[in-house]
Amino acid sequence: MKAFATSQHPASQHPAGSTRAASSQRSRRSVLTSALACALGALSLAALPTGAAAQAAAAAWPDKPVKLIVPFAPGGTTDIVARLIADKLSVQLGRAFVVENRAGAGGALGSEALAKSPPDGYTIGMATQSTHAANPALQPKLPYDAIKDFAPVSLLAIVPGVLAVHPSVPAKTMQEFIALAKANPGKLSYGSPGIGSLGHLLMAQFEDFNKVDLLHVPYKGSGQALNDVLAGQIQVIGDNLPSALPHIQAGKLRALGVQANKRVPSLPDVPTYAEMGMGEIGKPAWFGIVAPANTPAPIVAKLNDAIRVALKDPAVVAKLAQSGSEPVGSSPEEFTRAMRETMESFRAVVKARNIKID
Repeated sequence: MKAFATSQHPASQHPAGSTRAASSQRSRRSVLTSALACALGALSLAALPTGAAAQAAAAAWPDKPVKLIVPFAPGGTTDIVARLIADKLSVQLGRAFVVENRAGAGGALGSEALAKSPPDGYTIGMATQSTHAANPALQPKLPYDAIKDFAPVSLLAIVPGVLAVHPSVPAKTMQEFIALAKANPGKLSYGSPGIGSLGHLLMAQFEDFNKVDLLHVPYKGSGQALNDVLAGQIQVIGDNLPSALPHIQAGKLRALGVQANKRVPSLPDVPTYAEMGMGEIGKPAWFGIVAPANTPAPIVAKLNDAIRVALKDPAVVAKLAQSGSEPVGSSPEEFTRAMRETMESFRAVVKARNIKID
């Protein structure tokens, strides 16, 4: 309490002007002291070797919320996987991981926004076969480079695809469907989210591999295509299993084959593409996390470690298994290889079929 005691000197000995001047002088000294402290702190950080500075940044990361860009609309497979992992990372790392949906142009808008974000670990995003394989294979003037503009962190999950038909189609098996398509070239129609979309490229691969001719009906989204096959307006759809599974289980669609490494527990009687001799085109879709290029390696490593732990959580494994999906977890290098391999596969089908978008 002594610090706040009233001065023993009469007020008349300290005129008001003198008091204001002294207060102003103390204020200036305080500002100068703060500025000097900030400057010394900056000099101290700048004096650290680059590696040490990066380590210091990684040790502090994250000290504020992290934005996770999903380049597609809410409710789709990418969004579901993203929100599942974001919830777990928020708990593990003690800061909110906030999902931001930035849909448009087949995922290109959100991916471009991510590529142009500061490489500080506070903006990361979802990468899919659409954004980092199909788009680059089809669009030479894409506003981002799928390899150079990003720092891969980890694969998250592989999600089976499924080829399904409306119940009115007489084929009960994949072999019967292929025979039916060969006997009726151009008469069986399939829907996709648009020309050059992942759904289009995967079905084009199916046509080339099996030497069949199907009629492509492009839509503005996978939801519209799914609705029309359910209504019988088109006969066939190739879709991510999580979207189609409820309708298959309800008997509104008939599944003929799944693109998966093994049979899906929720569809035990449906064979994989590999079992039917189509393993070359039967790989499941992948989903992963990327950051902007030049994000400090220690931050990438810390995030990679957290993702691997999250993917072992029984609740995450169970949630993914409901749709036949599998948690993966990978090194950044393994993720890069997956991107390159898928991109080259799609480039081959784009060139073979001369697929172009306006």
